[in-house]
Amino acid sequence: MGESDQSRVDILGVDAVPEIVSVLAESFFDYPVMRFVLASGPDYATRLEQLVTLFVMARVLRGELLLGIIQPGGLGAAALVSRPTGPPSLPGLAALREDTWAKLGPEARSRYEAFGAATAPFTVDSEHIHLNMVGVRRATQGKGLGRAVLEAVHDLSAADSSSTGVSLTTEVESNVPLYQHFGYEVIGSTSVESVFTTWAMYRRNG
Repeated sequence: MGESDQSRVDILGVDAVPEIVSVLAESFFDYPVMRFVLASGPDYATRLEQLVTLFVMARVLRGELLLGIIQPGGLGAAALVSRPTGPPSLPGLAALREDTWAKLGPEARSRYEAFGAATAPFTVDSEHIHLNMVGVRRATQGKGLGRAVLEAVHDLSAADSSSTGVSLTTEVESNVPLYQHFGYEVIGSTSVESVFTTWAMYRRNG
């Protein structure tokens, strides 16, 4: 995947999990969902890494894809990809989920579930790939890495005869026209507890 060594998108293994967590935690540090779920505090960075680790390990434990672009200085970009109708949650994942929420607290869990409930109505009625998270390190922004990862996900969907396209959500309004540029359409939007807005988007193959 990708057109050059500097922007080649690779499928990463479990050994890359710590660096993937680092890239995504940096990219999503001020993201509305994370700030909403975790709230601010002196331990925010630690709590964010715990939450992102849960998201990354969910993909690992379900045998789903971890994608990344390896730069000379390390991982420059990363993405998590899943199938909404993919493998069921395994006991190890359930245990990790409970342990994570025990650390983050019931209030954080309640806010995360509120976010999930808000986005639940926006479903795609066909088999497809979901882009859970995509992030680029600040030091490598502006080099086309985000575009390369996004196009790699589109290629994965196009090559999969059971996938009709790619879905995602964004909570940053300026991202909406950016994704529309890549062929996505808004399939729904809603305010989450009057704190921020979430947009569900879908790009059909082709």
